This record gives sequence, C-alpha cells and structure tokens, in this order.
Amino acid sequence: MSSVKISPSILSADFSKLGSEIKDLEKAGADLIHIDVMDGHFVPNITIGPEIIHKLRKYSSLPFDVHLMISPVHDFIKNFAQAGADIITIHPEATDNLNDSVKKIKSFNKKAGVSLNPETPVNKVIPVLNLIDLVLVMSVNPGFGGQEFIDSSLDKVKQLRQEIDNRKLKVQIEIDGGVSFENSMAIKNAGANILVSGNTIFKENNGNLKKNIQLLRTN
Repeated sequence: MSSVKISPSILSADFSKLGSEIKDLEKAGADLIHIDVMDGHFVPNITIGPEIIHKLRKYSSLPFDVHLMISPVHDFIKNFAQAGADIITIHPEATDNLNDSVKKIKSFNKKAGVSLNPETPVNKVIPVLNLIDLVLVMSVNPGFGGQEFIDSSLDKVKQLRQEIDNRKLKVQIEIDGGVSFENSMAIKNAGANILVSGNTIFKENNGNLKKNIQLLRTN
C-alpha cells in the first residue's frame, strides 16, 4: 500500500476564517483539503457552494478534495470543476447514470471519486471502478461531523482493497467519518490510503494541527 495521505475536513474549521484555516492546514502538512458540499436534500444539512470554493482556491495550492452530497448531482459537476475542485466525488444514489456522471467529471480533467454510504454495497462502484480515481467509504451516515465510527466500514475497505489490487488498478481508498488516533491504524491496515478527519485534527491536542496530522499519518 502506498503512503497514507491526510485530507482534513474543513467542516470542522472556523467558517468565519476559512481562508486562514486552509493556509494553516497546508503549513501543518495536510496532503489535501476535504470540502463537504451538502444541499439539505440529499443529506440533512447545508454547507457551501461553488462560489465559496472559488474564493477559497487562492488560499492553498493543495488539491481540493470535494465531496458532493447533493442530488441530482450531474448538472452541478461543471460548476464545481470550474470553481477549483481537483477531485470531485459523487454518490451513486445522486445521479441517474453513474457512468455518465463520472465521464463528465473526467471531461473537465478532474479526478473522479464515488462515495459509498454505510448502507451502500461495494457492488455499486464495481461497474465504474476502472474509470475512477478514488472510492470514498463513509464510516458515518453523511450530513454532520463528530459522529462515531461505524466499525463495519472496515470490511468494506478490505473488500475494495482486494478488488482494486486483484485488478491492478490505481484507485485510492478514502475513508471519512469518526476517524481518530484510536482507529487510524486499523483503517490503514484494512487498506485505506486517504484519511479524512475533521474533529480529530481541529480539536485534539488543543488544536495543534501539525501534531494531529502527523499522529494520524503515523499512528
């Protein structure tokens, strides 16, 4: 398995100073910036749209790892691609044709991801596995930060890792939800290579971003 990357979720950042928070994350050693987009329809929360992502783009050279929890998602892909997203991750349930939506993401020269909710089986992503760059395993029910990690998500990660390795694909496995110092080793051992974390990075050790990113990477 390749080295683990850390993608801090700005859902746990101070929204009154997102630009400086993102700058601080880059200085602290983050590999990506994870941006959760929620519409209050697909998930029971509302966050930010493409215009804010566009405004934030100037604050960091790190890849923007944009997770679209919006439905229907297909017609919004262009907006987020043009706003500065580098990775665009969508849910199978949020589009009428997953294959077409993945191809649309790729048409903007962006990396494409597919996210699996806790109740979504791995076989939902298998038909497009050779077309995408990333599978995002949700280890909580999407919508809010600070939830507890769902242990059965590790089985999903293991299943994906086996499938990806057997097919000799270069697809990354990302995990999001309840990631902590206590479970990060088990997550990595299962086969995930991108860890999304919000509360742990922003709130543990008195908000020492550098220390928390390093602990997640090496624990």
